[in-house]
Amino acid sequence: MKKTFLAAALVLAAVAAPPAGAQVTQAVPGGTWTQDTITESDGTQLHADIVRPTGLGPNDKTPVIVSIGPYFNHSGQEGPAGAALDQNPDEWDPAGPSAGPSSRFFDFINGAHLMQRGYTFVMVDLRGFGGSTGCLDWGGPGEQADVVAAINWAASRTWSTGSVGTYGKSYDGMTGLIAAAKHPDGLKAVVSGEPVYDDYRYLYGDGIRRENSLATPALYDEIDATPGPLGDTPDNPTYSVTGANDTSRPGCLAANFADQAGNDDHNSDFWKARNLITAITGSQVPVFITQGFTENNTAPDGVAEFLANHTGPERAWMGPWNHVRGNEIDKNANKLAMGRAGWFDEVMRWYDKYLKGIEPTVVDPPFAIQSVTTGRWRPELQWPPADATNFATGLSTGTYTDTAASEGAKGTAIVSGDLSKGVWTVSKKLPYDVHMAGTATITLDVSAAAPNANLVADIYDLNASGTGPLVARQGSLIRASGPLTLHMMSADWKFAKDHRIGVRVTDDNSEWWVLAAPTQQTVTINSGSASFPFLQYLRTQRIQGDPGTTRAKWLSQTATAPAAAVTAEKDFNLPPALAAEPAEMKAQLDTFK
Repeated sequence: MKKTFLAAALVLAAVAAPPAGAQVTQAVPGGTWTQDTITESDGTQLHADIVRPTGLGPNDKTPVIVSIGPYFNHSGQEGPAGAALDQNPDEWDPAGPSAGPSSRFFDFINGAHLMQRGYTFVMVDLRGFGGSTGCLDWGGPGEQADVVAAINWAASRTWSTGSVGTYGKSYDGMTGLIAAAKHPDGLKAVVSGEPVYDDYRYLYGDGIRRENSLATPALYDEIDATPGPLGDTPDNPTYSVTGANDTSRPGCLAANFADQAGNDDHNSDFWKARNLITAITGSQVPVFITQGFTENNTAPDGVAEFLANHTGPERAWMGPWNHVRGNEIDKNANKLAMGRAGWFDEVMRWYDKYLKGIEPTVVDPPFAIQSVTTGRWRPELQWPPADATNFATGLSTGTYTDTAASEGAKGTAIVSGDLSKGVWTVSKKLPYDVHMAGTATITLDVSAAAPNANLVADIYDLNASGTGPLVARQGSLIRASGPLTLHMMSADWKFAKDHRIGVRVTDDNSEWWVLAAPTQQTVTINSGSASFPFLQYLRTQRIQGDPGTTRAKWLSQTATAPAAAVTAEKDFNLPPALAAEPAEMKAQLDTFK
């Protein structure tokens, strides 16, 4: 997923002046590339790039790992907009011809030694993208049908063992979650990096527009309309524009934009069909995710709910990072962006177990969690942890004016906003450390004279003087006066002794809900409470890993509570001081090193 707004002039400039010598397709070391077409029952034809270990015959069977998404067009995974914005300067080649498949996951193919390990890797263009026909359908029934068709096809090939996994990050990570929700018979395991759990929440905060509400449908319209390399021939099906001239839905691109940008109703049938939090309920498919708690793109919004509804085996890396891959190097710091080594090794142990039936000799923790506050990695058996218990505290009452101009933390917004505005509740100095792990909930009773006032709740870790970084946030339009519940973005955060917990109810975080529309009316908080999932036990185990490379920046961006709110400090309902782990729990966690 992408959140940068697309300027038409930049797109045109990229088309007019493609980078010299750019190449996005190339031969795969140790692999042989072929292409095929998957025909669905509705007539949609999906283009597939297939990479198999060199030397295998058409009936030599291997397990198959599939990535299904919009980014495999041979002329460039993000089309001219990506080239114009310098997001992927070496991945836009409108000339061609293709020498191989998209290089989007060459890091995985080569880094995990897929060919040498005896796996086949397949990249399938979703409808409307690359060489596939049809009209794009962002995470909807059409794309869900594509995902099922691709997995069924991969499982049924003469060269397939019938065991299929999915791999992806962001959009093609989301299609992996679609696969898990649909669980076709051949699907054995999913690896999904930084995915979206509920398409609606990627665009809106229960009505409050993120920049994505306009940028995302515009971006994927542009990617859909991007042709393959001019040097390709009709024998290579990526040579043509598909979505722009699709006949299955007249006005495909305009309709796609309108479907998403014009619908802020989370309860509409359109968005319900794209909510994987509910769709995953009861799925037994093994799912391995990564999730940044400080994600600047696919936020930790719904991850705890998703995992609660999913009943199959789970694995995750979670911590303070932005929109990066598990193996990605932060070029500025020359370090792993997430901080933990061994991504490909762990992923392949996951696939070997579920696609080949090989039990790993290394015992990986079900959840590898990096604390935002300490930067240390620890093992967890589940997320949220079993000993996380909710403790609720009443919030202050008061009013604010909805100008949609508040900032969440200093230096984070395009246009600086008011950091102190809103109704603040500040705790007394904490008598001991308290550890929050999971999703906090803010419940309010609010009044506004007219519909659609903006409301945002923020949680802060404040020092004794009342200054500190953002822990979690969530937003909603006030559709009507009355009760309102916000499920905050997930966090793992240890509040230190003598620090304070701050809760602010305000009109915006202007760095996040960029397109929030001010109503200029007064919003009254009549009553409210905040419920925090605090851990009962200490965590003394440590596992391999360094702090994420963006963690320090996040902690340096702070807000300061008004002096009056600090003076009016409040007793928060806190758990007892963290206790030593019970022997059984400690023994389980001690197995992970």
